Amino acid sequence: MRIAELSRQAGVPVATIKYYLREGLLHAGERTSPNQARYDDTHLHRLRLVRAMVQVGGLSIAKVREVLGALDDPERSEHRAMGAMSAALTPRHFEHDDKIAYEQARAFLKRNKWPVRTKLPAFQALVDVLAAARDVGHDRFIDHLDRYVDACMTMAEADVEYAFMAKTRDTSFENVVIGTVLGDAVVAAVRRLAQAEVSGRTLGEVKDEDEPEPDGPDCVENEWDGD
Repeated sequence: MRIAELSRQAGVPVATIKYYLREGLLHAGERTSPNQARYDDTHLHRLRLVRAMVQVGGLSIAKVREVLGALDDPERSEHRAMGAMSAALTPRHFEHDDKIAYEQARAFLKRNKWPVRTKLPAFQALVDVLAAARDVGHDRFIDHLDRYVDACMTMAEADVEYAFMAKTRDTSFENVVIGTVLGDAVVAAVRRLAQAEVSGRTLGEVKDEDEPEPDGPDCVENEWDGD
């Protein structure tokens, strides 16, 4: 297919495709003339993968390149490739030099009998969050971590199952990327929906959209609806 058809099927502008080609996120097409190339389903597939990482996952081009590098490295084991992609997908926070937050994060891992891997980007991200909480006077935020463990373990098991249920190594790695990028996005969305549900239930303001709006001056706007 020509680049215009690739653009139409992928829903990505031609200019963006050319940018991805220059940045090495998309492999070159087969040259049919000095100014034209032919593309196939592998380009369409990779383009959709890149679009998911950029548009849904909010990753930078540099991050996408890093993830694709791990995805395409034939020397990495599945476990190491998953670790590399997890590291690439972990947001980089400001690295706090906070010894209390550092020890809190270590204690959290030990308490849950997880290996203490302080060099993992996720560990530093946790330290940064705990340090930021302490900076704004929320020292007790650490108490909430243990309540997250069961939910996160269930999600992690689902992620790994989704990733490695594939029949080929390449598909497994791609599942890791998609499962992590889209999984992060869906967890954030479902968490917001759950917060709206629990808040409404707690305050007695639960109402479906198809229920009639109350009339009169006593009607209070539902901030969760974004109106």
